[in-house]
Amino acid sequence: MPIVRVELWKGATKETKAKLAKAITNDVATIANKRPQNIIVLFTDYEKEDWAIGGELASDIDWSKK
Repeated sequence: MPIVRVELWKGATKETKAKLAKAITNDVATIANKRPQNIIVLFTDYEKEDWAIGGELASDIDWSKK
């Protein structure tokens, strides 16, 4: 039973997560030759202040310059 963990910043909509879950499930089922019903996708949402990239909190990064 494959389990796929997806970690992302808070703000993704239910619809976005549903699309991701469907796409991930389909791809894992095809590649791993598993039944889609046996694939689990777990989403964990984080605040940007809970992530650091290059030693800087993601909440402090000016993403318009990236």
